[in-house]
Amino acid sequence: MAEFAIVIALVVLGLALWLVLRTHRSLEDKHRQMLLDLHGGLAQQSDRLAARLSDELNRTRDTLHRLELSIGESLASRLDQISHRVNERLDEGFRKTNDTFVNVMQRLATIDEAQKKIELLTGSVVSLQELLGDKKTRGTFGEVQLEALVRNTLPTAAFEMQCTLSNGMRADCVLKLPAPTGLVCVDSKFPLENYNRMFEREANDAERSLAQKQFRLDVRKHVDDIAKKYIIANETSDGAVMFVPAEAVFAEIHAYHGEVVEYAMARRVWIVSPTTLMAVLNTARAVLKDVETRKQIHVIREALARLAVEFGRFDERLRKLADHIRQAHEDAEKIQITGDKISQQFQRIEAAEIEEQPAASKVVRLEPEKGSGPVSAGKGS
Repeated sequence: MAEFAIVIALVVLGLALWLVLRTHRSLEDKHRQMLLDLHGGLAQQSDRLAARLSDELNRTRDTLHRLELSIGESLASRLDQISHRVNERLDEGFRKTNDTFVNVMQRLATIDEAQKKIELLTGSVVSLQELLGDKKTRGTFGEVQLEALVRNTLPTAAFEMQCTLSNGMRADCVLKLPAPTGLVCVDSKFPLENYNRMFEREANDAERSLAQKQFRLDVRKHVDDIAKKYIIANETSDGAVMFVPAEAVFAEIHAYHGEVVEYAMARRVWIVSPTTLMAVLNTARAVLKDVETRKQIHVIREALARLAVEFGRFDERLRKLADHIRQAHEDAEKIQITGDKISQQFQRIEAAEIEEQPAASKVVRLEPEKGSGPVSAGKGS
């Protein structure tokens, strides 16, 4: 009995052990399955994450690629613009540089030409000084300049060159002005020797003072000669003109030798230069023109009278033309009114708005022929 109990106890113990082992195995299987499920879920999640990350990476790569392309295009466009602008600036700079270089070359050519002209002018000045060193040559130079000024300003009948007066003296030029001025003699004088001595660099103060004194004496002598030779009572005017061909000499006389000018005016001699002589000649030309106009005043009056008659005819004909135009305008307005009425009548005809006329109004009346009585035709004839 005891053995049976032991056997039962062992069986129960074995069964319990077997249950424990089975339960343990079942738990291990469940745990292993859970681990497998967890591993599978993690693997799937990892795959999904990897796919998502791959998609995100692809999208990011595409976005970066598009952004790179856009930045590249923008940079290329910007670089093209900058390159174009730089090329334009360079072209403009090269063009300006070229223009500047051309201008510089032209200026240099002009300077070279001016230098040549200066050298020629220097030689001409030296030649002119040598030419004017002779008194006779200076006189000829003054006469030629005087004749050129007079001929370019006055008509031929208003002057005479190298005119001989009643006292046997010959004036360089005589201006023939209307009364009471009459004949005005112009003589050319060129006191140059002492003038040049006044401005010599080697001269000292004493020599310059002596040259100035001698210069004043030269001018006074010329004034006396002109007053004595070319002012003749009842033949010429009461004054004469002394022509100084050089503006510098004329300016020296008027600026620093006023007593000589006053002396010349007292002797009725007027000292002029080429510039002031032009003013005198222009005044003389205006006086001559005024005299000629006064001589032709009757011709002008007759022409104005004929012009007044013609203007009266013109005014009368213009008024007649205005009346005709006004009448034509009124006739045109009347024709326009008649045309409007005819147009309205045609519109009424087209709209069938003409009222029924009585039967008598529909009778057609024929004009009688010559030699026959009146004839009428209608619906009751």
